[in-house]
Amino acid sequence: MSNSLKKTLLGAALLSASFAPGAFAETNINALFMAQAAYSEADVRAMAEAFSKANPDIKVNLEFVPYEGLHDKTVLAQGSGSGYDVVLFDVIWPAEYASNDVLVDVTSRISEDTKKSVLPGAWTTVQNDGKYYGMPWILDTKYLFYNKEILEKAGIKAPPKTWDELNEQAKIIKDKGLLNTPIAWSWAQAEAAICDYTTLVSAYKGEFLKDGKPDFQTGGGLDALNYMVASYKSGLTNPNSKEFLEEDVRKVFQNGDAAFALNWTYMYNMANDPKDSKVAGKVGVVAAPGVAGKSEASAVNGSMGLGITSASKHPDEAWKFITFMTSQATQNQYSKLSLPIWASSYDDPAVTKGQEELISAAKIGLAAMYPRPTTPKYQELSTALQQAIQESLLGQSSPEDALKTAAENSGL
Repeated sequence: MSNSLKKTLLGAALLSASFAPGAFAETNINALFMAQAAYSEADVRAMAEAFSKANPDIKVNLEFVPYEGLHDKTVLAQGSGSGYDVVLFDVIWPAEYASNDVLVDVTSRISEDTKKSVLPGAWTTVQNDGKYYGMPWILDTKYLFYNKEILEKAGIKAPPKTWDELNEQAKIIKDKGLLNTPIAWSWAQAEAAICDYTTLVSAYKGEFLKDGKPDFQTGGGLDALNYMVASYKSGLTNPNSKEFLEEDVRKVFQNGDAAFALNWTYMYNMANDPKDSKVAGKVGVVAAPGVAGKSEASAVNGSMGLGITSASKHPDEAWKFITFMTSQATQNQYSKLSLPIWASSYDDPAVTKGQEELISAAKIGLAAMYPRPTTPKYQELSTALQQAIQESLLGQSSPEDALKTAAENSGL
């Protein structure tokens, strides 16, 4: 057989194989998510399954780690040269990830129409220095949850509008013997405490950084920590708050052991689920309060985004997956777990039905979202602040001294 005939027959065989039913080159992409609040592992798996049905040529391998392991897992995988195509990242990491080339700049992939359709506050989650490093996915802030039944029994007509009013109402509840420690916070030595602290910094109009240097040790930053310590020492705050993470706060609130709790969006529908919660149907939610003469409301930007790692060998497929996961259709379908990033979703009855109170709080809270400091040295700064909060709560240091030390240890 001549060489030319061999080539012709081989070409024909390859051609017929490429059109054989079910025969296609499957691309594998690896995605790293977190195993906790907002969308559960089962929800993310269901979303990925829907994506694979629509894109049978792309297989998504999912990995889940607790929030506390998400940053280090991403960075370590990057250094090994293998690992992930898509990663979930917190609003506090784009500055670090951009300066260390962890994420790909996807500015050119985002259309002007998409930019206009997503809530402006959501974009701050994925931006650094005017560039976009992914798509916002979990749009979140902390809200003030309250137990309607306990407030009613205490004769309180409306939830607090200011943080001082929160203390006054908690004292009424305590004095009437309804609850011994009416307020629950997540003040464990972890990022959770920084989120509560940031909410208060926003209320007191404080600043984390000025000209790139720490500025939280005076003004609103100091006022915020003084408030936390005073609340803790007053006995109105659950003393276990200094060890609580958000899930602990949820459990205490759901058990009926807190009249007030600061927590993320996800607690609303979970606390209203009669299968799991003793307070279902009694859950009230408002934007976190303000400070008289300074602010009407307060909020922390706790949003998260999905990005493509610079180590990815399949950036186009990774982007296809991110586009699906952050699409309005997917987000609306799961809106009882996390509120959509798309502005027009808030006029969709399928999204708002049954959570009108939450949507009303979200319109205020999402507009007031305050960012944690944007710096490549965020991890060092956060660790120093976590320590300052813990030492102040334990009475090992005054808030002034603790924050001064944190500023010195921040790496800035």
